[in-house]
Amino acid sequence: MARVVGRSVGSSAPRSADVARVAGVSRKTVSRVLNNEPYVSDEVRRRVLEAAEELGYRLNHAARALASGRNRSIGVVALGTAGYGTASLLVGIEKAVRDSGYALRVVNTADGDPEGIAGAVMSLREQGVDGIVVSEPIVEGEVSLKVDVPVLFLGAPPAFTSARTLTVGVGAYALARAATDHLLDLGHTTVHHLAGPGRWYASKDRLAGWRSALAARGAHEPPVIEGDWSPASGYAAGVELAADSSVTAVFAAGDDMAIGLIHALREAGRRVPEDISVVGFDGNPVFAHVTPPLTTVRQPFDAAAREGIRLLMHAIEEPETDLPPASEPPVELVVRGSTAPPPTRKAPARGRRTASRSRGSAHAPPAGDGPPTTD
Repeated sequence: MARVVGRSVGSSAPRSADVARVAGVSRKTVSRVLNNEPYVSDEVRRRVLEAAEELGYRLNHAARALASGRNRSIGVVALGTAGYGTASLLVGIEKAVRDSGYALRVVNTADGDPEGIAGAVMSLREQGVDGIVVSEPIVEGEVSLKVDVPVLFLGAPPAFTSARTLTVGVGAYALARAATDHLLDLGHTTVHHLAGPGRWYASKDRLAGWRSALAARGAHEPPVIEGDWSPASGYAAGVELAADSSVTAVFAAGDDMAIGLIHALREAGRRVPEDISVVGFDGNPVFAHVTPPLTTVRQPFDAAAREGIRLLMHAIEEPETDLPPASEPPVELVVRGSTAPPPTRKAPARGRRTASRSRGSAHAPPAGDGPPTTD
């Protein structure tokens, strides 16, 4: 006979005891699973979650907040832009926070400037959040602020002090090295760099990774061209680079700039990739469908967000204990049709492939890509 797990119409809402009975575990085990506590086997966790889903059981977050003294909400300071990278990271944070059983509150800043960040943080504290995420990218600058809850800086060094400070990188340094190494591996003697705005931490990490890759090969470092993340700034850089016949490879710090760059190169009669190879940064899936399809490095938005929120939850819920070890974000190079050997060599047949490279390097990454720290 089939097991009946539903509740009749008009019956009271399911309780944790009902979940325990259906899952065949104790109420304490149900509590540990639903509070995302450690030391519960994957099999037991699965049974409890399936039983809770079948019964329509939901945690009473208001009661838990009263018992714990926490509001079970996380605040995020984000840059107010619809850019692919910024938006994708925010989506990853939202999912990770929701999966942890917390509510999300977001305050956007117009330019990511120190004054705007300070105002956003104070607004979130007034809302009673239990922890704060300062989301990459933000501009460089010191914020005169001290916060009494844990703060996660995601993709940037700490900009102010807090009850407990955590930093988790998004892998920008290693991704930039992978992009540059790919072009050098194809046989290009050097790689030009179209950077993002100089005041942004995101630009600095990508610039450092490019420089490190060139230095490791003993390659000449060309002058950096600075853009502003937009396709228009990429186009302007392309006009400049197209006039230099020695240029055979360019690493752009953003996919949008890479597309503008390619447009200008092709208008100037420089073929991509036959004359000049181009690699972007971010992994926007739209650019798999342009001509030529863009080779890029894919930012691990979801992985970085999950890792950061995992550590932030630990800092909030177990403030007296050490942080667990942090995992490294993956490094993923997506090779498509915009890269090839330099024009002096015969280009092989190209096809889309995705390669994962190890993050290890003899060069230490800059602040923002290192392991989480506590103050």
